[in-house]
Amino acid sequence: MDELIKINYDTEEPTVSARDLHEKLQIGTRFNDWFPRMCEYGFKEGKEFYSKMSKTPESGGRPPLDYDLTIRCAKEICMIQRTEIGRTIRNYFLDLEDAWNTPEQVMARALKMANRTIDSLKERCSFLGSQVIEKQKQIEEMQPKVTYYDLILQCPDLVSTTVIAKDYGMSAAKFNGCLHDFGIQFKQSGVWVLYREYDHFGYTSTKTHNYSDANGNQHSRPHTYWTQKGRLFLYDFLKNRGIVPAIERSGSR
Repeated sequence: MDELIKINYDTEEPTVSARDLHEKLQIGTRFNDWFPRMCEYGFKEGKEFYSKMSKTPESGGRPPLDYDLTIRCAKEICMIQRTEIGRTIRNYFLDLEDAWNTPEQVMARALKMANRTIDSLKERCSFLGSQVIEKQKQIEEMQPKVTYYDLILQCPDLVSTTVIAKDYGMSAAKFNGCLHDFGIQFKQSGVWVLYREYDHFGYTSTKTHNYSDANGNQHSRPHTYWTQKGRLFLYDFLKNRGIVPAIERSGSR
């Protein structure tokens, strides 16, 4: 079917420009005067026609207002004109409707709608998939911390500095020196004790160990041990300064 007037198929149903129709019908009245009179026949915006802006004129200036007319609305406007060209265009629209409503066209539109639905679902699934991946990544990033806390809580007993230092990949001497540099503890009579700022929270306890010297004489010496509360304190304190247990470092599991 030859195109008598340009049809817009980008909308859910075919539409035609009111200005194009005005031109094809060879209306002598100005468009801005003619179209409001057509609306007096009961055509409703949002139902039979939709306002839009035309293309910017070549001479420049503000684009003129136009309207997308449904084919049904355009047919009725053609009938109102009572002209030969009006009857010709109306018959053109009737043929268009017949073609639009053939089983093949109905099926084609249904497939197109189904494809849009599928594409939308794909986008939604892709979005949800990325959200799941992000959540999994967050869980994996949190997992080492949880594991280390679990490791601490599984052991309610006092823990030596040597054991904690090993968690950080350090020797006891280096770890004690690190805590000293951070102002947590100092050495007194060969024993590490906490500074006053930290010594009243129950972070440490002491155990006395007996030993024999080279002559077989018995001696005793206190050793500092960390409580689980103190171990958690060290974890938070050191992590805030960028020092984490080996289990939480990148690539460790």
